[in-house]
Amino acid sequence: MKTIPTNPTEPGGVDSPYAWRRLIAALAIVSIGSAGMFSMSVALPMVQAEFAVARADASLPYTLLMVGLGLGCVAMGRISDRFGARLTTLIAALGLGSGYIAAGASGSLWQFSLAHGVLIGFFGTAATFTPLVADISLWFNRHRGMAVAILLSGNFVAGIWPPLMQHFFEIVGWRNTFIGFGLFCLLTLPPLALMLRRSPPALAHPGSAAPTGGSHAACSGELGISPGTMQFLLCLAGFSCCVAMAMPQVHLVSYCSDLGISAARGAEMMTLMLASGIVSRLLCGWISDHIGGLRTLLLGAVLQGIALTLFLPYQGVLTLYLVSALFGLFQGGLVPSYALIARRYFDPREVGVRTGAVLMATCFGMALGGWMPGKIFDATGSYRAAFLNGIAWDMITVAIALFLLHRAGRTAAVGLQTSP
Repeated sequence: MKTIPTNPTEPGGVDSPYAWRRLIAALAIVSIGSAGMFSMSVALPMVQAEFAVARADASLPYTLLMVGLGLGCVAMGRISDRFGARLTTLIAALGLGSGYIAAGASGSLWQFSLAHGVLIGFFGTAATFTPLVADISLWFNRHRGMAVAILLSGNFVAGIWPPLMQHFFEIVGWRNTFIGFGLFCLLTLPPLALMLRRSPPALAHPGSAAPTGGSHAACSGELGISPGTMQFLLCLAGFSCCVAMAMPQVHLVSYCSDLGISAARGAEMMTLMLASGIVSRLLCGWISDHIGGLRTLLLGAVLQGIALTLFLPYQGVLTLYLVSALFGLFQGGLVPSYALIARRYFDPREVGVRTGAVLMATCFGMALGGWMPGKIFDATGSYRAAFLNGIAWDMITVAIALFLLHRAGRTAAVGLQTSP
């Protein structure tokens, strides 16, 4: 393996100019790969008409996409741990390219659904998500929080794809647009993968990871719990916070309609929420560089709960715009904090699969959180209970963050008492 310097003043080391160039390439890859999470939403009405199915059946491709994405986060994280992010980016190029081409050429809904679940979700979007989050966390120390936040902003930057696809849907049709985007992925992702050819410094020099606590010993030494227990708690926290997060993200437009507010206004609130999410991720990245991932997780979970609570009493148009913006600002830093915590408390050689497991839990949480409020609404005729349900799930994340911070504080105190 090629030796890479870890001195920031040397080219190619941690926090070096090369690390920032690598981050820019990774951001471009994530922005392209994340299109898979948005394209189906735009194509849904046309796909429903094309295959003459019910709306629930037409939603199946998106469901399979999220399941494939969640499972792929773990699988691709494990591959990146062994072979690096360059290989997983090449896998993503083939997955997204063949997936979109197959979806565009599909002759039935089940073919279209399999293309989304297996090729676009499992081998495509997942391969541009977890591996690059784990990879970038190994290239930064002083600015790790900001770097991970910038990278994960690619999910929001991918919001450019829905209007572009809609534009081409109207010109050449959804089939040709899907095929064209597949070719675009095949042409753009391999060159970007070439910029990821170097091995992370933390792996080239295992000792360099020690000061940051990124080893199995950190869980037992700093928290007093096993790595397995830590993994379970992070997955539960990620699942719970995303069940809560999905409530307004999925149902805001419907909620507005129930309040007599037009769907167009609800869509504008969604746009404002996503735009605020970009600001939030960058701001929380800066915050986490100063207070750490665990405290950032606690802060984000508490603020997300407050924002969900604000949806209940404030139901006017202007106040909902404000609350939507606040929700975007408050929740954007939650997911990046998990990557930082995994990097802090797990072996850097396993950070891909460890991060992937948590991100898989967040995907499943989003899936449940998108479905559950609709079920609650059907049973109660109101979204009030659905918001309360989201707040309850959010409190689970708050409790886990408090527990981990308590463990960290207690073990630190014991260490001071026993030190000579």
